[in-house]
Amino acid sequence: MNNKNSIIKTAQNTIIEESNAVRHLSSLIDDDFVKIVELIYSSKGRVVITGIGKSAIIATKIVATLNSTGTPAVFMHAADAIHGDLGLILEDDVVICISKSGNTPEIKVLVPLIKNAKNNMIALTGNKDSFLGQQADYILNAFVEKEVCPNNLAPTTSTTAQLVMGDALAVCLLELRGFSSKDFAKYHPGGALGKKLYLRVSDLSEVNQKPKVTPETSLKDVIIEISEKMLGVTAVVENNKITGIITDGDLRRMLSKTDDFLALKASNIMGTNPKRIHAEALAVDAMELMEENGISQLLVEDNDGNYAGVVHVHDLIKEGII
Repeated sequence: MNNKNSIIKTAQNTIIEESNAVRHLSSLIDDDFVKIVELIYSSKGRVVITGIGKSAIIATKIVATLNSTGTPAVFMHAADAIHGDLGLILEDDVVICISKSGNTPEIKVLVPLIKNAKNNMIALTGNKDSFLGQQADYILNAFVEKEVCPNNLAPTTSTTAQLVMGDALAVCLLELRGFSSKDFAKYHPGGALGKKLYLRVSDLSEVNQKPKVTPETSLKDVIIEISEKMLGVTAVVENNKITGIITDGDLRRMLSKTDDFLALKASNIMGTNPKRIHAEALAVDAMELMEENGISQLLVEDNDGNYAGVVHVHDLIKEGII
């Protein structure tokens, strides 16, 4: 029990201390931060981000965030840079060097080489007075009082601070660029996030079969239509307009209420106010409508209000929308 309590307390303290350190970062946003955002925004080149150790790992994440939000960026490992990778840096690129101390040997070797190339250099550091801080053109101040590690050694709070400053930079640039959800989808076409932003209902319904009956269709033929089209539902259609819907559930409820099946027609058991969605609506909107109403299918209409098919919850699951 004591061990359990100790673990919980340590975890909670870690989160609290790191969140306090992150909160303090807001007071470090200054004119340099504004100049850095404006510099990158107006730059004709890319953002080259470099670091070593844990800072290198943070650098790769910031690069990924910038690339996915409209700011071209590349990662350059500080150790590899001094062994040939400096060629990654092009004339118009802006360079960000990440280092908590700003005094590591690799940084001390790398910084003069970047300065010789005349690229604008930004220091993302927790020590403004370090070698890196003194040599940089601009500073992203990621100062933290101490690591949450009990020995104040393992990069923990400091790398969290670096990550947050990178996010702040990326979001400011995103807003300046007017980066929209459509832009985001362009950069994430294969992922679930992107699909939520571009996948249309028609993309799903067009590959499904299109079950439909008329109000006068016999119960037997209704059952056949639902079974053959394998979507658990059929639209009831007149003049290509939706007048109702019959689901597997409607059939089960009907069977529990009557023994006179032969005389029944579609109009006797259909729901008359089916939930429907436009073919050009986003698939994520179909998901929300299904969740709101506790249903697993939606009937689809085209631009003229004609019946266009069915979208099923299984379609959304298959595409990773749910």
